Amino acid sequence: MQVGPQILNTPDLVKKIRQYRLLPQLVRELVVDQLIDGIPCDQQVAYDFYCTQHNLLNDEQRQAWCQQHQLEPQHLMTEAIRAYRLHRFKEDAWATQIQSDFMQNKAKYDRAIYSMIRIKNAGLAQELYFRLRDDKLSFADVAKEYSQGKEAQTGGMVGPVELGNLHPTLVRILQVSEPQQLWPPDQVGDWLVIVRLEKMIPAKFDEAIRQRLLSEQFQALLNQKMQASPVKLLPQMSEKMPQKTPLEDTSQSLPVLESGHV
Repeated sequence: MQVGPQILNTPDLVKKIRQYRLLPQLVRELVVDQLIDGIPCDQQVAYDFYCTQHNLLNDEQRQAWCQQHQLEPQHLMTEAIRAYRLHRFKEDAWATQIQSDFMQNKAKYDRAIYSMIRIKNAGLAQELYFRLRDDKLSFADVAKEYSQGKEAQTGGMVGPVELGNLHPTLVRILQVSEPQQLWPPDQVGDWLVIVRLEKMIPAKFDEAIRQRLLSEQFQALLNQKMQASPVKLLPQMSEKMPQKTPLEDTSQSLPVLESGHV
């Protein structure tokens, strides 16, 4: 392999892969190949699917895509076949169950827009809450002046954010809130938090979330397979190594160096 003036032989290339921590990505792609191997694929269907997915509508766009991703034009079909086989694998494995999984876990995909003030002084938290509730101070103004998180830059406004990404205490508050309902300070992690729900956005099972859930299922399977696929780097054999006869036991002739699980 040559990169500019630098020429790398196979041992050097392996060394660089490990040095730059590229081995996990390489293992990942190899395991993907193992999983999708044998998936039936019509080449033209795969090519059309790939071009549609990436909006490659003419030769000029396809050539630009190849240059951007360092692909030879003749390798675009190979890339398309691999992508289509991966698509078919996910569809065949989980398509019939994915909507049911979504409905069972829908709450974590709901999104909320809310206002928040977080501080660590309990006395100040109570005072600010009463001033917001009784004196009708502007939540945004109070958040800008007193909140100690990055939400101070937006007047306390946060979101929309999926409930599955929030602290359980905050999720509980938001799920039982009505819009504009102000809550007294509550402990959320290391903070005392004053929260007001602005809007709840229920999740919908559309194509975008369907593809996301399929990808999450595949990633979980891929992680399992990678954990079960230890990497063994074989030492380079010397050209001067004496030849073994067919009767000699070669089981110990090529010891391997365990590099651990990826």
